[in-house]
Amino acid sequence: MTTNITLYGIPNCDTVKKARRWLQLRGIEHRFVDFKKQAPSAAQLEHWAADLGWERLLNRQGSTWRGLDAHLREGVTDASSACKVMLAHPSTIKRPVVEVGERRMVGFDEQAFEDLLAP
Repeated sequence: MTTNITLYGIPNCDTVKKARRWLQLRGIEHRFVDFKKQAPSAAQLEHWAADLGWERLLNRQGSTWRGLDAHLREGVTDASSACKVMLAHPSTIKRPVVEVGERRMVGFDEQAFEDLLAP
């Protein structure tokens, strides 16, 4: 398995905890980037949204999204508007975002992790 892995998220997120624990139990080295300390850049968000789909990347189930002004939420209709919200409110990014070289995924699923990390 590859070790060029970067996992982006928030340390207290339960899904991020599961993903990190899964990697640690398998002895898979990875770099963790905390959105709260180092938010992704606009270019990075645009790249992720283009690759993963902004609809998958934007977490509309979380408390941060629900706490946003209704007008702001209703204004999210495309990748550009979604990226602006995610840039201003990194907690609205679905977690974790995992990069392995040029491949990436969002969320945590054991089989998807296995597939992503396979050589």
